[in-house]
Amino acid sequence: MSAPFPDPTLPAPPGDGPLHVAFSGGLDSTALLHLLAHDARVGARGLVALHVHHGLQPQAEAWAAHCEAVCAALGIACDVVRVTVVRAGGEGLEAAARVARHAALQARLPPAAVAVFAHHRDDQAETVLLRALRGAGPDGLAAMRPLRPFGAGWLWRPLLAVPRAHLLAYAVRHGLHWIEDPSNAADDADRNFLRNRVLPLLRTRWPQADAVLADVATLQRATVALLDDEDTAALATVRTPDPATLDVARLRTLPTARRARVLRRWIAALGLPPLPRQGSAWCEATLQAPAGDRSPQFDWAGCRLQRWRDLLHAGAQRAPLPRDFAVDWAGTAPLTLPGGDRLYLDGPPPEARLGWQVRARCGGERIALPGRPHSHALKHVLQDRAVPPWRRERLPLLIDASGRLLAAGDLVLDGAFEAWLRDGGRRLHWEHAATAHDEPDDLSLR
Repeated sequence: MSAPFPDPTLPAPPGDGPLHVAFSGGLDSTALLHLLAHDARVGARGLVALHVHHGLQPQAEAWAAHCEAVCAALGIACDVVRVTVVRAGGEGLEAAARVARHAALQARLPPAAVAVFAHHRDDQAETVLLRALRGAGPDGLAAMRPLRPFGAGWLWRPLLAVPRAHLLAYAVRHGLHWIEDPSNAADDADRNFLRNRVLPLLRTRWPQADAVLADVATLQRATVALLDDEDTAALATVRTPDPATLDVARLRTLPTARRARVLRRWIAALGLPPLPRQGSAWCEATLQAPAGDRSPQFDWAGCRLQRWRDLLHAGAQRAPLPRDFAVDWAGTAPLTLPGGDRLYLDGPPPEARLGWQVRARCGGERIALPGRPHSHALKHVLQDRAVPPWRRERLPLLIDASGRLLAAGDLVLDGAFEAWLRDGGRRLHWEHAATAHDEPDDLSLR
């Protein structure tokens, strides 16, 4: 009889903040939570289990109750976080659930805390194979990182070198009980197909397939580390004052291979999901085309790449400000606009209630610029100031009681209004809503 698998050994936890375990109640996270609960290095730092309740399975309530019972037996606090899964941008249910799950976990994470995930070596092998089949380069094949920034803290994966068989043996040896998600047996999802069909077949010929694929990720991370400094320097040469925009002319001067890496690094720095192969091809085509009045675009995963003149912009897809949007505003408190943008005055509050209105552009607006004797068409002013279409379509207009246009966001100001702001020590701000995405290839019940 072969010797039993040894208990997994956890590396030292990073940092010194509390540990928050993503606890689904499945085998992997159950074994991880038990390991951490009995690790002397963890006790003084604090250990919390976070269970995200998606409500997508009939057993969801029972799963939450099971997680609470497991944590109670271990003397660990269990925070059950209920989320609503919203599918947007053509993403599937699993991807939408991942977005909701990670947003909930990040929201619960205090500064410097460490979110601990139970991904193991088999998961890493699946990720490498899945990304290879999607045509990924070194960055994608580097797969899941052991440690990376996550919300206000860090995401740590201490089990990436541990085979799932070792976790199963540990759980059985210690009498642990866990949840089996019936959806893991279905082959509909690509990852499930690889896990249930492809990898078992590969192991019949190459028993060390999981270890070899995980080693590929380690080697690719080393390769990426060597390229990082040059990528960072190249990205700095093509940036504009707007982090979400690159200079097309300067980007065109980079070698093709470097340009592709710079684009991927830029997309990742913006917190957007990886650009698919079709998106990279679109970038190459649009970069070679002359600048024109058209604004070609490429959409993926709820995000949009858009070229305008000699600028390339990337960001989450945002709906334009509704044409019928119009609200009264006194200027004394920030005004939240549709889509999450805000308009507010910085400085002393107005002496009297102001009868202002904030509305969307309707066309035909004119504004009296500082130092100009006549008004100008707002459309022409925005064109002259090279305001790109992704900002124009969300631009709020500030109108006074007489119907005079005082400001277009904080980009264009009426002369008399600018003087009023300056004399009163005030500034008008148009604050854009922040959007963020997270690392793909999260797993479900772990």
